[in-house]
Amino acid sequence: MANKSSVNSPRAGRVPGLILGVALSVGTAQAQEAPLSVIEWLERNAPTPAAQTRPPTDEPAVTPNGNVPSITVSPLDGPAARRVGLAPASVTGLPDTLWQGSDGTELADAIAEAKSIRLPATQSLFYTLLLAEALPPSVQDETFNLARVDALLRMGALDPALALLEQIGPESSRAVFARYFDASLLAGTEDTACAKITTKPSLSPDYATRVFCAARAGDWETAVLLLGTARALDAITAARADMLERFLDPDLFEGEADLPTPAKADPLAFRVYEAIGTPISTTLWPRVYANADLRELAGWRSQLLAVERLAQTGAIADNRLLGIYTDRQPAASGGLWDRVRAVQRFETALNSNSAEAVAKTLPKAWSEMQAAGLAVPFANLFGDRLPALQDSAASTAAFETMLLSPAYEMAAAQYPTAAARAPFLVALAQGDTTGTQPNGPMEQALADAFANATPDAELIGLARTGKLGRALLGALEMVNEGAKGDPDNLRQGLATLRALGLEDNARRTALQIMLRPAL
Repeated sequence: MANKSSVNSPRAGRVPGLILGVALSVGTAQAQEAPLSVIEWLERNAPTPAAQTRPPTDEPAVTPNGNVPSITVSPLDGPAARRVGLAPASVTGLPDTLWQGSDGTELADAIAEAKSIRLPATQSLFYTLLLAEALPPSVQDETFNLARVDALLRMGALDPALALLEQIGPESSRAVFARYFDASLLAGTEDTACAKITTKPSLSPDYATRVFCAARAGDWETAVLLLGTARALDAITAARADMLERFLDPDLFEGEADLPTPAKADPLAFRVYEAIGTPISTTLWPRVYANADLRELAGWRSQLLAVERLAQTGAIADNRLLGIYTDRQPAASGGLWDRVRAVQRFETALNSNSAEAVAKTLPKAWSEMQAAGLAVPFANLFGDRLPALQDSAASTAAFETMLLSPAYEMAAAQYPTAAARAPFLVALAQGDTTGTQPNGPMEQALADAFANATPDAELIGLARTGKLGRALLGALEMVNEGAKGDPDNLRQGLATLRALGLEDNARRTALQIMLRPAL
């Protein structure tokens, strides 16, 4: 999502090749008010997709005039494709036709390939694409939507994934419901999902789910009968049966050794093990499980580890990270506690409006957040609030912090001494690398991307023929591969992003690559 720097900067127009006639930039007034990311916007606005798509029931069926309405005819051989997305065009800046010209299977494959997106700028763009509200692809829209959900879960964005599933319709297919049920287990809203199974048992992924839901509803006799039936039919593994037996009657197993932790991540097992008093550490399983430790019943240390883990992939708003960091005072020292204490002291200094206090506390907080892979969330929170600093170490830290924030274009003016030592960073922040002297092939690729590099012709062709979403996913994957050390992909990927109107995202990506040790 572009911010005001990309739409207002006079350099934003210096893009190699032809800028496509697509609405990729949010208007100036909107951009000034827009939150930093789609994830943060969602947390602030808490959309309820199910409520948004439900037609009103209390309004009379009237027409505003006597004209004969236009009639749209569609085949009845399957459910009609629907718009699915949580972030409207006013937030994403993306056109309504983003996906319409593409095949859903092709889009799903492109989404699945984006498995190791590490740079916050590319993560932000990926979330924007995953959550954008737009017309569905021409065919295979459910395949596409499930790929979006799977990607969100993979990155740890549980709440958006669950909201997307609710908008798709949990009961629309068994594949959708299976993901909905797993996400509900991790979110602690399994009773709602279980109620759907009670009403429509055919939705249940397996016998174990039916046993669990019957027990949650207080129907212990049915749960026991279902478990016995599953055993008799050999329709449940011994490990799952043992787990559910303890869930149904824990007193029978008092004094016995705890069950071994399942080798494979399993949302049902995660919830049942917690219920029987042997919770599984979320650090052992995929990132999305960390959401369970954000609940109030978790200890502060568990909450801190969880929110850091989720912030590293942009799955949670930066303010949520700060809120948990400042929830209470550290009672210990070393590692995590030193980091929390450093950030708390820095924030206190910043709020005191004392440049001297900021100079004393910023370098420590900055280095701690760098080590934790949280430099960009830190920069997003504080980068545009930093005062002018004279101390060399503090001004360098402040310069780097501001370069990684949405206020990156102002860093050179705010810290001229530090900027003089890093002219290439300043050039990237301004989007004009003419006359720079890059050091090495990766810097040369970055310089070319903001000078004379040609965008990928195939991706530009896709965008011109109504496949803008596919083109953006391709450019994102190209940049992602380039950031791993492939100069050619990096050069062309960034040039393609710029040609598609994502100047701000391209600059922030380049700065994050250059400041990689700070990430």
